[in-house]
Amino acid sequence: MKNNKSILTLKTSTLCDNIGELLVDAILSGKLKPGARLNESELSRQLSVSRAPIREALHQLEEQGLVVHKPRRGMFVVSLTEVDIQKINQLRLILESEALLLCRKNLTPQIERKLQGQLEKMDRAGGMSALDAIRMDLAFHRLIWSSSGNEFLEKMLVSLTAPLFAFALIKKSHHQQMKMILDSHQPLLLFVQGKVPEKDAKRVIYAHVTLRWGQSGLDQP
Repeated sequence: MKNNKSILTLKTSTLCDNIGELLVDAILSGKLKPGARLNESELSRQLSVSRAPIREALHQLEEQGLVVHKPRRGMFVVSLTEVDIQKINQLRLILESEALLLCRKNLTPQIERKLQGQLEKMDRAGGMSALDAIRMDLAFHRLIWSSSGNEFLEKMLVSLTAPLFAFALIKKSHHQQMKMILDSHQPLLLFVQGKVPEKDAKRVIYAHVTLRWGQSGLDQP
């Protein structure tokens, strides 16, 4: 982090209560790069707040997987290797397929309308930034997870995938690829609607995950 130029700015004093959100935006937008050290004193100076809320926000981000603590070194923005990505996606195949099955079981007209509405929002999105596309991507998945009825499963998936979705931005996918990824969510909706056999839950997630990350290190269902 450069000392001679602030990369974070609080527009109003009320944003002091949203330091965590501000840091997340800085990470997702690339202002804070993967592997960057997050110094409490420097952040406190840049944001003109005490170190206590900075420390609390960093711990919240650590729980979300966006920040990692390295003993005797401090807090750093998460940085994933190819092996890390493979390990996370292997777990996604298991956990997200379960979330799909539970969402399918708990599907109500209200949940279905929310999922369909998010897909329509994705379809209408034109010329969106990679950041906006990733936010839409994550929002759809979180609708499924929250509709699973299992708050522990939802929490695990949020924590597991937070660094992955953040890291996806660093891949700098061009517009055409991001649009293709957004369009790939229709099969997930078809599954929870009961239009795809239950036994294909893992296959549906596999197809979705490998569209962005490839097949390396993943066991095909």
